[in-house]
Amino acid sequence: MTQAWWRDACQPLDNAAMDQARARQQQLTKPAGSLGQLEGLAIQLAGMQGRERPTLDQAAITVFAGDHGVVEEGISAYPQAVTGQMLRNFVGGGAAISVLARQLQASLEVVDLGTIDPDLDLPGVRHLRLGAGTANFARQPAMTEGQLQAALQAGRDSALRAAEQGAQLFIGGEMGIGNTTAAAALASVLLGCPPAELSGPGTGLDSAGVRHKAEVIERALSLHTLQAADPLQALGCVGGFEIAALAGAYIGCAQAGIAVLVDGFICSVAALAAVRLNPQCRVWLLFAHQGAEPGHNALLEALQADPLLALGLRLGEGSGAALAVPLLRLACALHAQIATFAEAAVADRPA
Repeated sequence: MTQAWWRDACQPLDNAAMDQARARQQQLTKPAGSLGQLEGLAIQLAGMQGRERPTLDQAAITVFAGDHGVVEEGISAYPQAVTGQMLRNFVGGGAAISVLARQLQASLEVVDLGTIDPDLDLPGVRHLRLGAGTANFARQPAMTEGQLQAALQAGRDSALRAAEQGAQLFIGGEMGIGNTTAAAALASVLLGCPPAELSGPGTGLDSAGVRHKAEVIERALSLHTLQAADPLQALGCVGGFEIAALAGAYIGCAQAGIAVLVDGFICSVAALAAVRLNPQCRVWLLFAHQGAEPGHNALLEALQADPLLALGLRLGEGSGAALAVPLLRLACALHAQIATFAEAAVADRPA
């Protein structure tokens, strides 16, 4: 590849703002550490925004969609036509992420990177058409080099649009029948774990279906002989258009200085790929929830992530991340609005 923009430096966090936020936390009328994880979030967001009292009024959500050739191997409970149908549901306002975006007053962008229907043309959807889905990675690489680069760039472009809108938080979502198989295959390479440990029911496979999914991934990994040290090759061989776009978006946000809230299993695989491509982006990633897919916990451990929620979610779309936004907003409000001991004339703890 020629234009390796994903290796460019990411924005550093503002240490002075974090020190100021940390000092403020120590002055608030509450026992030190009593708000647990919310205190650390407020401090980290202060470093991201370069100010002592961060806010999260503007959130941008982008759902990336693409179909997967590996569905030919019988690894999904749903037909591929559902991907395009869900795009219509997203822009029509009837999907879970559509409801959540309205409730959060967040912008919602839908990017079609390549579905099996080349004539799909929906108002409100960005149709990029990188291909009629990826190729069947059980038989050949999922993407060409050009498609991989275009998918990464599509994610970066979404991050840049979010920056232009003044977004303080970016959420990436995904839609694509078969994408838990692609995500599990990529995770297996990046983590060095057997596919059987990472394969789950996805949209509703039974135990036999999950075993078959793991077997398909095993066969694919034997075909491609991928190495964890080459995340780009792994992404191109067994990933998906939307997974690559998510990785590009996460790196693009870190380069632009926008906080990222990572969704579930598939988004966490993309996040791990992003961190392997550019380790500097890790400090810009916050993690929304512990999902129900069996491989998610291993990904969170590898990323040293401490998710906010554990609700047994496995919907995708960015829905789990959207559900966590109120917690981040409340963390900022508590940090900014709780009175200090001096302001409230409350006796501080002894030195």
